Amino acid sequence: MAEQVTIGRLGAKADGIAETASGPIFVPFALPGETVTIAREGTRAHLVSVDVPSPERITPFCPYFGECGGCTTQHMRHPFYLAWKQGTLAHTLSQAHLDAPMEPIVDAHGEGRRRLTLHVRFPDGEMHVGYMAARSHHVVDIDHCPIAVPALQRQAPIVARAIGRQLGAGRKPLDVQITEVETGLDVDIRGHGPLNPKDRQRMIDLAGDLDLARLSIHGDIVVERRPPALTIGHSSVVLPAGSFLQATRLGEESLASIVLSACERAKRVADLFSGCGPFALRLAERHAVHAVENDNAAIVALDRAVRATPNLRAVTTEVRDLYRRPLLTTELNTFDAVVLDPPRNGAEAQARQIVSSKVPLVVSVSCDAGTFARDAAILTAGGFRLERVYAVDQFSYSPHVEIVGILRRDLVKKRRL
Repeated sequence: MAEQVTIGRLGAKADGIAETASGPIFVPFALPGETVTIAREGTRAHLVSVDVPSPERITPFCPYFGECGGCTTQHMRHPFYLAWKQGTLAHTLSQAHLDAPMEPIVDAHGEGRRRLTLHVRFPDGEMHVGYMAARSHHVVDIDHCPIAVPALQRQAPIVARAIGRQLGAGRKPLDVQITEVETGLDVDIRGHGPLNPKDRQRMIDLAGDLDLARLSIHGDIVVERRPPALTIGHSSVVLPAGSFLQATRLGEESLASIVLSACERAKRVADLFSGCGPFALRLAERHAVHAVENDNAAIVALDRAVRATPNLRAVTTEVRDLYRRPLLTTELNTFDAVVLDPPRNGAEAQARQIVSSKVPLVVSVSCDAGTFARDAAILTAGGFRLERVYAVDQFSYSPHVEIVGILRRDLVKKRRL
């Protein structure tokens, strides 16, 4: 049954929140101050109509907005959106009793997302290609994605559909990751097993028809027509198939600029969770670097780039699971700075080892505010001071934000954890 409510505030996931006698109701796509008609579904609600709109409301530019689960904030004016995103981060930090100056949020959307993952599904026997609807396994068919780089906006759905036609005979769900690199498109398919010789040849032919740089399945290369290379600093890196990459090129450059500035006076830097080197390769132009990463393919790619780049300082690499085997105190003591860029679950074990070391500077990079705050709280309780926090918005139109914290060891005696 429909009812009318007033939205009081905006939640961390961009839902409007209405306070009612039965508790808060979360309303996607509603804004503070709006009077809206909703249909309740437990503590959540479907937005039926906006009866009194907020002056911060604008018309979304994507025709799929509201159906596709990829974007949640295209209905917000940009200054309001940035203020909400920065305010959400500030609240998370305050909840962890972290107090530090925050720089204005950096808009790092640039030309757009350089990597998309499209879902290919056959729920009714017909092929559907697109993104999942919010909180659903339903695929919203798309023919373009306006938040992607130009090379992917319309071409990515074409590539995914062509792959679905070739591999969809078994009606198995496929996920097609498509990355723009300097030599074209790099495509990795998930959800399909090893190819028989006939299917492999068909996929090789398809890669030629689509002019793909590389085509792989679960990281197993089917064909590499051109090395899928990216320039990082003065180096050229051939990406491992299906490897991690920052969402936008400007996002990577913005994060690297902050990291390099913070490490300016360090002689020897440990780059932990280094990936294939977005920080290590740039740092190595001025500093000795030890790069540590659990993914062997990423370390191999980084090492090859180092060997092919003249005039870098000394770079050493190590394949190591930093969750099970964080760098120990004696190892950390040889570094003037540590850069942390872990996955979403953070770097708790490594942070505790850093506290016991003599490392004077930590640059913590994270895509998750909660685990960033947890790890920063460990470091500050152990004698570091959170000097400054930066927010880099490379996940435009979503609640996500990349965070960089600069932590320096205070001269006061460390408090016991």
